Formats: sequence, structure tokens, C-alpha cells
Amino acid sequence: RSRGKGGGGGQRNNEASIRRTVYICDIDQNVTEEELSGVFQDCGVVVDCRVCGDPNSAMRFAFIEFKEEAGARTALNKNGAVLGLYPLRVLPSRTAIVPVNNTYLPKNTEEKDLCARTIYAANIDKKVDKADVKAFFETLCGQVSRLRLLGDYQHATRIAFVEFMQLEGAMAALNCSGALLGALPIRVSPSKTPVRADPRQDAA
Repeated sequence: RSRGKGGGGGQRNNEASIRRTVYICDIDQNVTEEELSGVFQDCGVVVDCRVCGDPNSAMRFAFIEFKEEAGARTALNKNGAVLGLYPLRVLPSRTAIVPVNNTYLPKNTEEKDLCARTIYAANIDKKVDKADVKAFFETLCGQVSRLRLLGDYQHATRIAFVEFMQLEGAMAALNCSGALLGALPIRVSPSKTPVRADPRQDAA
């Protein structure tokens, strides 16, 4: 019985989060989370902004959660606002933003420094291997210190976390969005997490 009671509380919290959240689509590929959240700053305090991509589409979508429900209601008035090349579509969200797993967030100053030197790359051609990804970024941006390539053959594309020796390397990598790696244009954004060791590889 206590388990059901706990679940009910979680459900209510989730519903409250949904009411504070808007769904935005038709987002230009080149728009960053910072630029998008900036458009909505005058609606209320933004708690979280999550831009998501579809590798098969030129457009992306996003969720923005506000501190108060009034912020989300005001944000609906931004429907049609132009950001980048296209007008945004702003709608009430049907889901809450999935929280980032705190286990993977930077735990100290050293890890925050690693994070600053790390990028997240998406839409990677699955024919490309780890050596190809490393060579791509080292040729264009600078020496790579760590790299994790994730994804399997059930997914159309793969993702990678790339940590550079120097901050300048990560900054240069952010300008590589749209560059061809294999047959596909990659998308590069700042990483919210440092590169974590793969426990399976450590055990091997």
C-alpha cells in the first residue's frame, strides 16, 4: 500500500511538471539550447531546456520547463516567433522533461573542467568506427584524450562523447556541426557530462 501511495505522489509531481512545460518544434538545426531558452526568458524563470534532434529531419524539437505554470502559459504566446530561419511552434507539453541522471553529472571542479573539454556528437554514421571518429576530430580540432562511441545496429545512427586535451579543441569541435563524418552530417553540442569509463571495457 505504501508503494502505491508513493507512486501517486510521483504521479502528481509529474503532472505539475507537465503543466509547467511547453513543447517547441520546427527548430532550426543551428539553434542552441542557450539561444532557445533566451527567447523564453521574459515568460518566467526557465528551470530546464532540452533540445532533441531527429536525424531524419532538418528540424529539431525541444521541451522547456518553467518554475511556475504561468511561465508555460505565457510561453504559448511565443508561437510563431522566428528563431534562426524558421518560426517556432509552441504547444502545451504532454510529457515532463526526463531528468538528467545525476550519477553522470560532474561531481567536482576537476570533472567540470573535463566537461568543458568534452563535446557530444550525434547523428554519426553507424559504418564509422571509433578510430574514424577520433581521426576526424583530431584532424579538424586537436588532440583527443578520451572518446566513447555508443549505439548499436538497432539504431539508425550512433552518438559519441569526445574529450579533448585542450579547451580550444572542444571549442573548435562545436563548429563541426554539419560536417560529413562517413555519409552523414554530424551534430555537435557541449556535453553535460564528462566521459565516463565503460565498466565492460574496464572488466575486459
